[in-house]
This record gives sequence, structure tokens and C-alpha cells, in this order.
Amino acid sequence: MPTIGTPGESYNQGVTLHPHVRRFLTTSPAAPPLDTRSVEDNRAHLAQVVPLTGDPAPIDHVADTRIADVPVRVYVPAVPAVPAVPAAAGPLPCVVYFHGGGWVTGDLDLADTTVRALATGAGAVSVSVDYRLAPEHPFPAAVDDALAVVGAVLAGDTGLRIDTGRVAVAGDSAGGNLAAVVAQQLRGHSPALVHQALFYPVTDASTTDTDSYRAFGEGHGLSTRDMEWFIGHYAGTADRRDPRLSPLHNPDLTGLPPATIITAGCDPLASEGRAYGRALVKAGTRASVIEFPGQMHAFLDLGALLDDALTARRLVAGELRAAFA
Repeated sequence: MPTIGTPGESYNQGVTLHPHVRRFLTTSPAAPPLDTRSVEDNRAHLAQVVPLTGDPAPIDHVADTRIADVPVRVYVPAVPAVPAVPAAAGPLPCVVYFHGGGWVTGDLDLADTTVRALATGAGAVSVSVDYRLAPEHPFPAAVDDALAVVGAVLAGDTGLRIDTGRVAVAGDSAGGNLAAVVAQQLRGHSPALVHQALFYPVTDASTTDTDSYRAFGEGHGLSTRDMEWFIGHYAGTADRRDPRLSPLHNPDLTGLPPATIITAGCDPLASEGRAYGRALVKAGTRASVIEFPGQMHAFLDLGALLDDALTARRLVAGELRAAFA
């Protein structure tokens, strides 16, 4: 069961892998380090995970299109069929979602089951963003695409029936990084974002010298070596403490939308997820960290194997639904 609390509390760091995670890691063929294969091979390998993401929730309408000239996939739920969400005569709220994959791999298909779950559970139009990937398009290309899409949604410039006063951002891993960065960059925008949901986000690309990297940087799925490969391809020669790369290093975290941060107990990124929650609360932003002890990074993508993936999707959908109320 997840541990839910305010970011100032002490969290179970999950030094023991969940039995289902351990079984997955021990029975899956070991993948060589990312830096021993080409970018194309690493993308193809991650695409093999898609069947493990789980059964896609039925949804009223799905369409691939473009917003602000960025490719997106739009999900429109059948709202009257969603429990606790009344039938709406007017526009629906919106979640803009950014997939994970280290800014180098990943795509809309990898995020599909998660985005469907958020759309149906929150009763919201969901826009999944196919932002440009590194190394072909290094930092800040992904940030630029993310800001362009969210800006267009908030401006009502999408052709969709969206309530621009009820828009949230969400994402996992590198996508959680982009969601956090967008929330910072659009601070003060009117209308404002109402929530940010960050699944095990990258919040500090400047270091791997943290407790969770030291504890879980080998043998727990995502490795320190792999993260360095991802960050190297994306950041290039940029200052890795730039808040658009490392939102934890923004000196001013006031005035940001409320946040729900999901962390995994056996994830190298757990420390920076918790640290971002603490920093938000210190700055006066309402934030909660929900930790899944024993879970590995990217567990959200294993809905066919891990009940915690389904639980995390439901929890965040509930947080979004409450934010839209």
C-alpha cells in the first residue's frame, strides 16, 4: 500500500523490492546498459513494454491531431458514465500529459493506458503530447513543445470543448519533469493551471549524488548509468541547474499550482521527488507525496503485472477530479 503524507514526513525508503517487482526483474531478459546500444535500439526496446501497460480503458473518442503544431493524442471520455462525475452540458476540464522515457525514448503508445485511466477517472479531456526527443532535438525543444501545447489549451486555441479555467498538467519521469517545468514557466498565467501531477519526476538533473541513487542505482531497473545517458543526450552542454532542466533549482517556488507527487520506494529518483515536495511546501504551495514502498521506477507502465500501477492511476485521477470540482 502507498504511504501518503505531507512532504515533511519521514518516508519508508522501500529497501526491499516488492515481490512482484523482484519477480519481474529476475524473469525479464537483462537489457544491456543504454550506452552500449544505439538510440534507435533503445527506443525499440522500450516499445516492447507497451503490451505490459495493461488493458486500455474504453473511452468515447481518441484522435491523433496537432495543437500549436505539436503532435498530440486527444482522449474524450463519456463523462456521464464516470462515477462521481456529473453529466456536463458545458466544456470539460483538461489534463495535458507528458510521457516518460528520459526525453530520448518513449511515445504516446507507452502512455496510452495511463492517459485513458486519467481521462475516465477524472472526467476530463486528456491531451497526450508527442514532444520532440533528444538527441535529434536536445533541450529545450521538449520544454518548448510542452509550453506551446499547454499555452494553446489555456488560450482555448485547440478546437476542443475545454474549460480553460480547469486545466492541469501531468507526466511520468521525464514527463513529470516537463509538467513541473511548465507549471513553473506558466506561473501567473491567467487562467492558471489548477494542479500538477508528477509521477516519479526528474527534478534535479544536475546530480546523481543522492541517497536513493546510492541505494537503488544498480539492480532496481533504472540505473545511475542509464540516467546519465538520458541526461547527457537531452541536456548536452546546457547548465544542468537551469530550472527548465532541474525544477528543484528554481529559487522561487511560490505561487505554483497544488501538486501530487508519486514516488517509488526503490527508485533512484525517489530522493529528488521527495525533495521537490518539501521545497514546494516550504514555499507555501500545497503538495502531497504518495510513496509506493518497494516499487521500481516506471512501475506505472506495468499495469498488466503490478496492481500498484492501477492504484497509482486511480489515486491521481481522484486528485485531478477533486482539483476540477
